[in-house]
Amino acid sequence: MRTIAISITLSLFFGLSAWAQLEPVKVADGYQVEIKTSAVCEMCKEALEQDLTFEKGVKSVNLDVDTKVLTIVYNGKKTDPTTLRKRVTLVGYHADTLQRDPEAYDNLPFCCKDGAHQDDHD
Repeated sequence: MRTIAISITLSLFFGLSAWAQLEPVKVADGYQVEIKTSAVCEMCKEALEQDLTFEKGVKSVNLDVDTKVLTIVYNGKKTDPTTLRKRVTLVGYHADTLQRDPEAYDNLPFCCKDGAHQDDHD
């Protein structure tokens, strides 16, 4: 019985910790959100940063290719994390738990597809 209680407590703790990372953080220029993507290369970086720059309310966008984390600073009166995650999926990439748009993924360059850079890590 004690093992079950410990398991439930740990599950709740780690589950809530992961969820909290999805929440925006107040910064000097507005709000900042970090979105885990499926991006794999510099072309992905360019595509995501260029596309998200045109989203209403976005002030800055930066993709760390190594961690695949897209950091967006935005005006909270003009957009929100849900809209930004949806925009990432429409470019062709996963955004946290949201699945990418299949048609957008099909239109990505070959180097931006899953497994294209597999040999780079060997």
